[in-house]
Amino acid sequence: MKVEEVKSIVKTQRISAHSHIKGLGLDENGFAIQAAAGLVGQEQAREAAGVVVDMIRSKKMAGRAILLAGPPGTGKTAIALATAQELGNKVPFCPMVGSEVYSSEIKKTEVLMENFRRAIGLRIRETKEVYEGEVSELTPVETESPAGGYGKTVSHVIITLRTAKGSKQLKLDPSIYEALQKEKVEVGDVIYIEATSGAVKRQGRSDAYATEFDLEAEEYVPLPKGEVHKKKEVVQDVTLHDLDAANAKPQGGQDVLSMMGQLLKPKKTEITDKLRQEINKIVDKYIDQGVAELVPGVLFIDEVHMLDIETFTYLHRALESALAPIVIFATNRGRCLIRGTDDVYSPHGIPLDLLDRLLIIRTMPYNRSDMEQILKLRANTEGLEIDPDAISALGGIGTKATLRYAVQLLTPAHLTAKINGRNHIALEDIEETGSLFLDAKSSAKILQENKDKYMS
Repeated sequence: MKVEEVKSIVKTQRISAHSHIKGLGLDENGFAIQAAAGLVGQEQAREAAGVVVDMIRSKKMAGRAILLAGPPGTGKTAIALATAQELGNKVPFCPMVGSEVYSSEIKKTEVLMENFRRAIGLRIRETKEVYEGEVSELTPVETESPAGGYGKTVSHVIITLRTAKGSKQLKLDPSIYEALQKEKVEVGDVIYIEATSGAVKRQGRSDAYATEFDLEAEEYVPLPKGEVHKKKEVVQDVTLHDLDAANAKPQGGQDVLSMMGQLLKPKKTEITDKLRQEINKIVDKYIDQGVAELVPGVLFIDEVHMLDIETFTYLHRALESALAPIVIFATNRGRCLIRGTDDVYSPHGIPLDLLDRLLIIRTMPYNRSDMEQILKLRANTEGLEIDPDAISALGGIGTKATLRYAVQLLTPAHLTAKINGRNHIALEDIEETGSLFLDAKSSAKILQENKDKYMS
């Protein structure tokens, strides 16, 4: 008899460079804990970011922005992400790099404005009359086609919704049946149907079916309480860019020609200022009525020195807008040429008039002890076992080369350990991996020593 182990069908999540960041790691008095919430060291920078978070919460950051300035690999992106995490899970965080604005398909200012709108959330709260419950019956009723012939059409749908308090049978239009099919609603699903618009929202599978083997690792929800017909507060989080994109798309028909027309359209289309102004008016109206609230997010622009003089000028207007997110810039450059000019040099490659608007937070190089703590944290995040002497060796490599290079050696060292028949990374694995690869400084030294052997 052959016995095979059934492998887990849960999708493996990719571990990114900042998966371990959970917040700024500050105590109740706003002082940085040496290692907390995924951050190590950089106490002054983290405390400064904590002050910025307090300013944002008290709505006193309008018209200003933050600049994180420091050498490569000093945690600028990590602090920007941690700032967004401190503001809340539902706060939009939109990262981009300065070079993204140079697209052949779309204007520079359009790319910036699109990302600005991605970083502004809108939380819409509506009290709606709904029918909510677990689907216990779903029967389409067919009738002869009014056009004649042999075909049949759905005249109406009989659906029974069940809650902990009772059940109710509903007769629905064919249009709602199409919405049910679009949401892939089946018997056993928990749904709600809006009484006025007929919109259908599938909330998940009833937890009564949680013991069944499910290939798609379904999300299970409890059976709703109360009556089937009720008033329910529906909360929806969208960004202003979502509203722009939804209103910019032409509402074509469902025929083949219309669908082909949509496919042939270029993927990046510019949204007009007129459309944005109209959406802003509707958003303002919702806010005045108390239906919605604005959630300013964080727009993180890394390598800000890559922007040119035109985009810097545009940023002035965007920062002064009533609808502006919290903008965090980051750069690792010192005094350099402002892109788009021939002879204008400025600190960090940013014009002086924009620098005046910025609160500048400095990040410092890590010492060896901090590097070893970060390496332990990364190994733990990636599920790797590593010996203390191996961590110490990696810390030495990070000091001589860079922290990023030391972190990159973790995965090849783990593979080397597996080849050598171990589940944990030992000192010899670090030494073997270190002999196979070169860091940037070592490579530059070899190039300098053997420059006559390379083409220049």
